[in-house]
Amino acid sequence: MTRGNQRDRDRERAAARKPNGKGPQDGLTPEQRRERDKKALEEKAAKKAQQAAAGGTGTSTDNKNKAGGKK
Repeated sequence: MTRGNQRDRDRERAAARKPNGKGPQDGLTPEQRRERDKKALEEKAAKKAQQAAAGGTGTSTDNKNKAGGKK
């Protein structure tokens, strides 16, 4: 019983499961990606600062430091 082309078939099946291939396919250079990410982080930080200045009653999911819970 020979299994000569099993490796090739497995490669084809794996490629069919993951059609994206390697790396991000957004067409941006690393510099453009850094600028985009930097802008998004700045916007997120500004939004968080605005919520904190408004009283901090946002939709936080961090319940570790909330009072009233027993351990």
